[in-house]
Amino acid sequence: MFTNYFKTAWRNIVKNKLSSFINIGGLAVGIGVSMLIGLWIWDELSFDQNHTNYDRIAQVEQHVTNNGEVQTVPVVPYPLAEELRKNYGGDFTRVVLGGGGGDHLLAVGDKKLKQPGNYFEPAITEMLTLKMVKGTRDALKDPTSIILSQSAAQAFFGDKDPMDQVIKIDNKMDAKVAGVYEDLPDNSSFAALHFMGAWDLYFNNTPWIKTIQDPWRPNAFQIYVQLAENADLDKVSLKIKDEKLKNVNAQLAKKKPALFLHPMSKWHLYSYFKDGMNIGGRIKYVWLFGIIGIFVLLLACINFMNLSTARSEKRAKEVGIRKAIGSLRIQLIGQFFSESILVVAFSFLLSLIFVLALLPFFNEVAGKKIVMPWSNPLFWILGLVFCLITGLIAGSYPAFYFSSFKPVKILKGTFKAGKWAAVPRKALVIVQFTTSVTMIIGTIIVFRQIQFAKNRPIGYEGNGLVSLHMVTTAIHDHFNVVEAELKKTGTILSMTETDNPVTETWQTSSGFDWKGKDPNLSVDFPVINTSYNYGKTIGWELAAGRDFSKDFASDSVGLILNEAAVKFMGLQNPVGETIMRFGEPFKVVGVVKDIIMQSPYEQIRPSVFRLGDYAQSFVLIRINPAVSAKDALGSIETVFKKMNPEQPFEYQFVDEEYARKFGDEERVGKLAGFFAILAIFISCLGLFGMASFMAEQRTKEIGIRKVLGASVLNVWRLLSKDFVVLVIVSLFIAIPLAYYFMHNWLQGYQYRTAMSWWIFAASGTGALLITLLTISFQAIKAALANPTKSLKTE
Repeated sequence: MFTNYFKTAWRNIVKNKLSSFINIGGLAVGIGVSMLIGLWIWDELSFDQNHTNYDRIAQVEQHVTNNGEVQTVPVVPYPLAEELRKNYGGDFTRVVLGGGGGDHLLAVGDKKLKQPGNYFEPAITEMLTLKMVKGTRDALKDPTSIILSQSAAQAFFGDKDPMDQVIKIDNKMDAKVAGVYEDLPDNSSFAALHFMGAWDLYFNNTPWIKTIQDPWRPNAFQIYVQLAENADLDKVSLKIKDEKLKNVNAQLAKKKPALFLHPMSKWHLYSYFKDGMNIGGRIKYVWLFGIIGIFVLLLACINFMNLSTARSEKRAKEVGIRKAIGSLRIQLIGQFFSESILVVAFSFLLSLIFVLALLPFFNEVAGKKIVMPWSNPLFWILGLVFCLITGLIAGSYPAFYFSSFKPVKILKGTFKAGKWAAVPRKALVIVQFTTSVTMIIGTIIVFRQIQFAKNRPIGYEGNGLVSLHMVTTAIHDHFNVVEAELKKTGTILSMTETDNPVTETWQTSSGFDWKGKDPNLSVDFPVINTSYNYGKTIGWELAAGRDFSKDFASDSVGLILNEAAVKFMGLQNPVGETIMRFGEPFKVVGVVKDIIMQSPYEQIRPSVFRLGDYAQSFVLIRINPAVSAKDALGSIETVFKKMNPEQPFEYQFVDEEYARKFGDEERVGKLAGFFAILAIFISCLGLFGMASFMAEQRTKEIGIRKVLGASVLNVWRLLSKDFVVLVIVSLFIAIPLAYYFMHNWLQGYQYRTAMSWWIFAASGTGALLITLLTISFQAIKAALANPTKSLKTE
């Protein structure tokens, strides 16, 4: 019986080549898109799950009240780790302190490479269940040890055994390789770390930590905990809430620090906080693309339903004969479902080719390294279930609709589908175009929002500005010589040092007081330490006062404020005002226009610039625009290598670093646009099939009309108007829907674009034009056909 079903299904597929091509092609695209989205969602949802203790690991974070608002920070003071162990030991299996993260210069002999890493207490290896290739998980118990990722070990030692080899870190401390661990997968929060050093190694070689007067003041460290088996995360989070508050001075107590545990399961998808409340994060993209995947697949299923039901009259005699010779309705339903499942099976195989072809492009756009899980049985089981469910959904309407035909009417020739038979098909076309137009409008608004933020004044000139991260002090020690030599070559205009990237703020400070400040107000301002010529190098714009100058010795205790700081402090004439910082007086020498150093979508924070007389983390260079960037960088590299041979020459263009701030939104926009195009393609494929069928059904009518004098335009209008009406109805549904969803999406940004009327008008007009282009081929073909041939066939 089942063999007969599939033979019949195969004959129908071969007989109706155009509709079969549309069905299989449309479903293949729909399944392929859903598969790509499914792989992306799986990668997101499985983030960090490679760690065995995934569901028991959390990071200690804190809510603090600064500048009149509650801020959430993932860093804490280092003495907190010991307090947690001492006071709450029964709630935690492990408490691990970490710090000193970032890029570090690692050197083995003449080989010097920058590697990202961090320093941890020894239990980190057990907490993360690292897979050790060499050594054991006890490796970091040696206070002079370091463990390397497998790729880092290969980069430094090749096939040579790395164990017990000595690595120099940042040109100042030696560490012994005590282990090698397998590289962590890309969907791990620790994937970027290529080395882990012993905490004691960092502590003993970092003077500022050992000599700090109040170790409870700086929030510069991470604490990770592993909960005991019987411990409840929420209850433990409440228990430790005030542990920092108990140990800080009165000034820091004004910040009302409240500790909490942020579980590893939420690090990736639920990382955004506002006013002390978790407001989600990347989870919104998981929902967004999940919904898109469902709808794109639904569009493909709609094509199958539409084309199958549209051909009902052609299949009516087949159903009538089968019923007359004894076929039961359940058997007919089985036949049509088998036909549907066969189409889906072909589509699934074709979709695998589609996914393989698009996966490299998809990974590039999505910023992923997803691979097809060929060896995973779950993938094939899900594929089989997916085909079955999709086949049942796509074939449900045709199966139940066809099997309901009355054999007497069919065989007498009196069967007609009826005026209401086309209503479901029209409704499904409306659903298709409503979905497609909504996606198009959404994509346009996403790109508009990105462009809106990109066009926002950033407060400095990023073009031609080069940033070099320093891990040694050699350039600082010879700063004047380096600057003079580079200026002599004519390749640079100016050069400066700073302890922050231009596009970020790495440190903030409290303890600021000024005339008229509320004594109960706790503040926390980004503080950017610089050397002379910082403003000249980055190209900031002074709003009042002057820049730092070597002509004024008093500038060592001078400050420059941004406009946001002046506004926050309520200073009417800021230049010359005295600002106290931890009881030390500083004089305001200038005010600069606001500079975007954090997110381009958020308000600019009150910030303070001051001179630092120590070796700082970054050198900024303004390239002479009269010299090509390639030549300029060549000259800079020559001088830097001569003066700083211990560090590889690596640089970043600041404008490129700033552009990366739009990465998430641009990826979402590109993916949404890609899926919107495919949704329109699938919808138009269905329209093309429907137009072909309608032209075929109305062949005689068109022939009679042409004999009676109808023009090509008349026939084209006749065949097009029904589809145009359906698309117009779709627009009336899609536009309010898109407005509602995109309005809510934009509320997540403090700086947001307006939803102009032309976006909706252009999307609607575009949908109508695409519709007309799609159906015009068949309409015009039918209109140009010879009426003699169509009227002869009866």
